[in-house]
Amino acid sequence: QVQLVESGGGLVQAGGSLRLSCAASGRTFSTYHMGWFRQAPGKQREFVAAISWSGGSIYYADSVKERFTISRENAKNTVYLQMNSLKPEDTAVYYCAADPYSELHSGPWNYWGQGIQVTVSS
Repeated sequence: QVQLVESGGGLVQAGGSLRLSCAASGRTFSTYHMGWFRQAPGKQREFVAAISWSGGSIYYADSVKERFTISRENAKNTVYLQMNSLKPEDTAVYYCAADPYSELHSGPWNYWGQGIQVTVSS
């Protein structure tokens, strides 16, 4: 199993940037595919980005392409989400997810962090 803890959220003005981090416990992090999801108030949780265990495959939601970048450092058991050109509609709770067998853009994702708030003001 793996435990996930997100950090780096907060309040930023539109057009600004934030970098989210997700630290994973356990010695098998490098075997897990990793993903980021978000849930805005009153909306369902949606896929944002995913990266394979090796970093060789990456997927993005259309809404964040060319603005967000997912990356990972297996030596640090950490996955990142660099968010640039943020928009008010990016406001949501962001969740980190992990799974060794995920198909990335289609799941499944069996391990989740507690989530972290990102608020983009206009």
